[in-house]
Amino acid sequence: MCAFLYPDEYLDSTYEIDFDKLYKEGYRGVIFDIDNTLVPHGAPADERAISLFRHLKELGFSCMLLSNNKEPRVKMFNDAVHVKYIYKAGKPKPSGYRRAMEELGTDSSNTIFVGDQIFTDVCGANLAGIRTILVKPIHPKEEIQIVLKRYLEAVVLFFYKRSRKKTEA
Repeated sequence: MCAFLYPDEYLDSTYEIDFDKLYKEGYRGVIFDIDNTLVPHGAPADERAISLFRHLKELGFSCMLLSNNKEPRVKMFNDAVHVKYIYKAGKPKPSGYRRAMEELGTDSSNTIFVGDQIFTDVCGANLAGIRTILVKPIHPKEEIQIVLKRYLEAVVLFFYKRSRKKTEA
């Protein structure tokens, strides 16, 4: 299977990521997808997301929202968390990720990307050379084109998990 589609880590939720540990490891920038990564699709920032961004800023992280959505959606979420953002990012093209790092003042060696989709989020971040954390979608309600991609993602995840077992054995 194509390794450029494999995340560096696969977790149940954004909210279980040990950002304190990542900061100690030298990471300084975190780029996030929004929908189904931080909140259900189309939802505003909730208290959990607001608290996460508050903590990340206290640690010293620079944060960015990178979304293929239009500006009203991204701005509505960002009004509660107050970080930098790029809308209509064109993921999986690596240019959006590179622009995000440039605006954050980071590079591929000290930046992490967190998202819920393999073919946009993980693929683009991998092409930009960024460490990737794939999380399970928060909510099953999604647009039809995403639902269809989830079937293909299941195949990629099958091979990803199999390759992880081989390297751990």
